[in-house]
Formats: sequence, C-alpha cells, structure tokens
Amino acid sequence: MRSNPLRTLWQSGGAAVNGWLAIPNGFSAETMAHQGWDSLTIDLQHGVVDYQAMVGMLQAISTTTTVPVVRVPWLEPGIIMKTLDAGAYAVICPMVNTREDAQKLVSWTHYAPRGTRSFGPVRALLYGGADYPQHANDTVVAFAMIETAQALDNLDAIMSVEGLDAIYIGPSDLSISLGCRPAMDDLEPKAQQAVDHVLARARAHGLVAGIHNTGPEAALKRIAAGFQFVTVSSDARLIAAGAQQVMAAMRAGIKPPPLAGDSY
Repeated sequence: MRSNPLRTLWQSGGAAVNGWLAIPNGFSAETMAHQGWDSLTIDLQHGVVDYQAMVGMLQAISTTTTVPVVRVPWLEPGIIMKTLDAGAYAVICPMVNTREDAQKLVSWTHYAPRGTRSFGPVRALLYGGADYPQHANDTVVAFAMIETAQALDNLDAIMSVEGLDAIYIGPSDLSISLGCRPAMDDLEPKAQQAVDHVLARARAHGLVAGIHNTGPEAALKRIAAGFQFVTVSSDARLIAAGAQQVMAAMRAGIKPPPLAGDSY
C-alpha cells in the first residue's frame, strides 16, 4: 500500500505544512498540489465543495506526493466512509466534543475488528494499492477537531480514545465558544491559554496537534511551540492576496488622466 508521508514526517519529529482547498475545481487543486505542500485539505464543511468535486480534486492531488486530506462536514458515518473510499488519506472531523464523539470517529474510520467502517474502497484501491484493505487502519489518519468549551471540559477523555491519531484546533470557533472574538492568530488571552492547554495535553497523550493559521509567521511560531500540522493558507485566500498585490501595484503606477482645463 502507498505509505502516508504524514505519519513518516511526524514519527521523525517533523511538522507538516498544510494548504486548504475551498475552490471546487480539479485544476486549481492540481496547481496547489504542485507547489510542494506536505498535505492539502479539501474543505467540505465551510468551502463550496461538494462530493463529486472532491473526487476530482483528490484525483488532481494524486498527480503529486502531496497527502490528500478532507475535512468532512460533520461527525456522520456516511460522508466519512465515502470520503475514505474516494482516497482521502486523512479525515478532519469538526466539533468532536465528547469521548463518545471521538469513539465514533475512530470506529467509522477503521475496518473491523478495530472499527465499523463499511467495505467498499472503490477509488482508494486505485490510489492506495490493491492491498489497501490490509493496511488502511494503520495508514489513514483521524483528526478530531477541538473547538468548543465542551471539548475542553472533556479533553483528556477525548484524547485517551485508542485509535485517534491527532487533534486539530479551530481557533475561531474555540474563541467564540469561550466568549472571545473569533480569530486564528492574534487570540485573546483566554483563547490562547486554551490553545496552549490543548497542545500540552495532546503531547502528553502522544497525539499530533494541528491548528489553523493565517500565514507563515504564525505557523512557524506554532511549529516552534510543538504543533506538527499547520494550515497556512487557502487557494481562495492566495488568489485574493495575489490579485490584491498586482492591483495595488498597478493602481499606484497608473497616472490619473488630466482634469478638464488642465491642458495648459
């Protein structure tokens, strides 16, 4: 079976640089994948991507060694299993708030006897290889998103679930849940303390910790703090930022036409 480079990278103590895909298009996904990201996450929760678009994007990513990750819309077995059958090598599941939630996530991402994932890896066989069924349980990565006050209250119970590989902090939702303004990098003290606590507990439980960021500066600081999976930016944000830079330069360099009567 095709290996999962995320696991290899983490085992060596390294951190994965993750990009985010919100545009439902195979060509844009392929273009992003060829830029050297360790992984790319297709967002089915808040992006405008549907399942069929996701499949084409997974195919596009597979033209490279970039690891295909999918954030599913919710903790629901059907979409989790279909996402894995399509060839995702990691699943990020939002709003995991209790030990029971984490147990469901692990169950639905693993074949028996370790879970209850239904068998039908239609495209996963093409991507992972003919022996995918024998090795999927040890290859696919399950991320539980920690993004609520309730999840903080149940943190150790969630992280102690056998088979959970990693947690992923949603800073904006976590901030809102704690009564703070939504943010990803410049967090209010209460939210920052929560992030630090989640990271510390994840490391104590031997789990990889991931988090959303708005850019390289914040992501590098978080890697230095111990995060091993950092999302830096998205396709949509990068298009907007690049276009803004070009247009700012053009507007600054174009001389305004003379006003009427200024020809003397």
